[in-house]
Amino acid sequence: MKNFTISITVLGVFLAAIWPAYARDTKHILPIAAAMATKDADEKLEGSVKFFFGKQEYPKAVTKLGTDVSNRKTNAFGKSDEKACNWAFLSAMIALERRAKQLGANAVVNIVSYYQRVEMSSTTDFECHAGAVIAGVALKGDFVKIEEQ
Repeated sequence: MKNFTISITVLGVFLAAIWPAYARDTKHILPIAAAMATKDADEKLEGSVKFFFGKQEYPKAVTKLGTDVSNRKTNAFGKSDEKACNWAFLSAMIALERRAKQLGANAVVNIVSYYQRVEMSSTTDFECHAGAVIAGVALKGDFVKIEEQ
């Protein structure tokens, strides 16, 4: 019994020592344009809602219908961080588009990365965090009805 207890203790110490290697949380700043230029984005985003990132100018907002956060994770196992991050970003964009349509909005403006509730505003890039098996993107935006041009 004593040997069993020692073995379990050694195993516990070993697992505690190697766990940080598997608990990776790599921050990536990636281009929005590359994620939006994928075949998946063309197929999955309907296009009825317009998106404006960071301080990007947009047509006059007639009505503001709310603000929301889309926090999406994806399986990153066996994928490059970039591919997993682009997929998580697209999932977050699809969720924003669906929410906009539910609210009757035709645009999502002031979109910022919002990972762990920390804002990162950019007109060109988004933030993603990738681990050994999960990648995640969080986006926050305002849902508005803009004047049609």
